[in-house]
Amino acid sequence: GRLKAPEYVANVTRVYRQALNQLIETNIETFSSREKDQYNLEMAFSRGLYTGWFEGINNQELVHGRFGKKRGVYLGEVTRIRNAEITLKLEAPVKPGDGIVFDCGHPETKEEGGRIYAVIPNGREVILTFGRNDLNFHNIHIGDKVWKTNDPELDKQIRQSYTGEHPQFTRPINIEVHGEIGEKLIAVSRDESWNIVQVESEILIAEAHTKPLSTERLKEQFGRLGNTPFHLDNFINNLNGNIMLPVSELNRMRREIVSQLEELRSRPKLWELNHHAKWQDLISSKSTEIPASPSLIVLVRNIEQLKAVLTADIKTVYCEFEDPRKYQEAVKIVREFGQEEINIFVAPPRISKPGETWILKQVRDSQADGYLIRNYDQLEYFANERCVGDFSLNIANPLTADYFKNRFNLERLTASYDLNINQLEGLITNYPAQNFEVTIHQHIPMFHMEHCVFCAFLSEGTDYTNCGRPCETQSVTMRDRVGSEHILKADAGCRNTVYNSAAQTGAEYVQRLVSLGLQYFRIEFVNETSEQVQKTIQSYQNLLQGEITGSQLWKTLKLQNQLGVT
Repeated sequence: GRLKAPEYVANVTRVYRQALNQLIETNIETFSSREKDQYNLEMAFSRGLYTGWFEGINNQELVHGRFGKKRGVYLGEVTRIRNAEITLKLEAPVKPGDGIVFDCGHPETKEEGGRIYAVIPNGREVILTFGRNDLNFHNIHIGDKVWKTNDPELDKQIRQSYTGEHPQFTRPINIEVHGEIGEKLIAVSRDESWNIVQVESEILIAEAHTKPLSTERLKEQFGRLGNTPFHLDNFINNLNGNIMLPVSELNRMRREIVSQLEELRSRPKLWELNHHAKWQDLISSKSTEIPASPSLIVLVRNIEQLKAVLTADIKTVYCEFEDPRKYQEAVKIVREFGQEEINIFVAPPRISKPGETWILKQVRDSQADGYLIRNYDQLEYFANERCVGDFSLNIANPLTADYFKNRFNLERLTASYDLNINQLEGLITNYPAQNFEVTIHQHIPMFHMEHCVFCAFLSEGTDYTNCGRPCETQSVTMRDRVGSEHILKADAGCRNTVYNSAAQTGAEYVQRLVSLGLQYFRIEFVNETSEQVQKTIQSYQNLLQGEITGSQLWKTLKLQNQLGVT
């Protein structure tokens, strides 16, 4: 009562903050070591920690789809909003200065966030206050999830872990010592990479009359590895008798061990260079006569696209359907079309897991002319069939091409999508060009995942046994941060592939590749209509016949002028 109002407020605030800081420190100290590690990981890196497929397939839990960026640690839900104060039930430690964000669950809604000014305990909840005008409280609602996105104290600790003159991370080394009275002390050290050094003392071992060197004393001297990249892991004492050696000599030996180990670790791995070898000598395929005109191969992903292809002058068609059982219908349609010279190849799923041989059997039961091979399991399963290696085999150099072509007797090889035009030219000029096909039109597959978006967001099921198969009736796109809607497709194993929303073309490079002997050019469709399929095929046929240029093609069809993923 004797204090004036400003002094009273300042005094109460100081006492309150002391109690609050003590509460926060107590809250943090109650964390176990494992909980602290998990907290640090979530704050520094993660979009959320989850054991994923180790707990089995549950598409409802793996990806929630509320946001697509790092969040940090979950703090709780908003329970009250009053007078620029936010109340929530706390799920993790929080303190003034931490950065938070309010997640309303709608990706298109602007999120509010900022740094906490004060944390006021309120029973089992806490009240958070913020700086003036830091937040628009009209955009925050009861039930919004709150995430801690920044912890300045943790940032400081992390920064200290990799800055400064001295190493912050050390490697373990083992040291053994050997010797007898009247001989030199020998120390042998080995690191985790099996770099081994041996150091001898410059002074002979003497007999100790009062204080012999014990194992503990030796371990202490050799373990003084501060400010070095190492720490002592195991120490073995093989010395005989009561021995004595000056501490200064033990220190010199320890420094010599560190110096030699650092020198060994800086060297490259031992290998032998054959200066006379040429990689061309390691491949077996030779060039053969090249046909006069290049061929166009078309990949389709549904029956309607297949029927559209049959109206064009195409001799080879690939089918990649979600349901392999439809391949029999596709083969029947091609056979009944009346042109026996049309070859139909069908594609198994890109991934083959143990226990999924039934999918490969469905593919082979179609009795297609050949198969588009995506992985090693399929190379073995379709060993006696006509096969073409797809891009997923990642054939990017002549040695790899020769291995797949001759080891598995593949008819053709699809060049890796990782190659730019210069690298692609290098590939087909250093290995017979007639062995390759190049995809010059496609929606690039951006990623392939075990998570099934159809199951997670269009059903209440957890996997294919109870999801109702919405992938067979629904079309789904995934919108990115700039508004592009990328195409989503499922396969027979319930794995999803996301394709770029915009088709891209390497049309401007076609004539260069033809001049180098490339014969086979592939175009791929995803969700195009029959009319779009026919128009696109006609445009590429005109390109191969020299009736239009590559730039005219991509401008007319409104495509991205780009080859591969580069």
